[in-house]
Amino acid sequence: MREMKTLTVVIGLTVALAHCASSAKPNPASGSGAGKGFRVLEAVVVDRSFAPPGSPGTTMGGSGAYYLEFEAQDGTATAHYRFEVTRVQYNRYVEGTHVQLVMADDRLREIRPIP
Repeated sequence: MREMKTLTVVIGLTVALAHCASSAKPNPASGSGAGKGFRVLEAVVVDRSFAPPGSPGTTMGGSGAYYLEFEAQDGTATAHYRFEVTRVQYNRYVEGTHVQLVMADDRLREIRPIP
């Protein structure tokens, strides 16, 4: 019986290691820098939205959540981003505004206007 348990454990570990070794690797030639550290992208604001207090993803006692959506060239790919922003940023950047997005590992750090 003990030999059967040992054999089951060995087979399970072998299958797990084989799965890890054969898992898909990101394609470095894909052209996108998504999730790859600090970067600055030029983008255009394509949509703005507001989620009122109590809606999914917001708190009941809060003031709601403001979102901006951007389209940017990320390497050779066109990327669409949606970030929660402050009310000031929401009011400042209307649809069609050209901006620079300062990002670290796909997290928005700063929005800069492009003159």
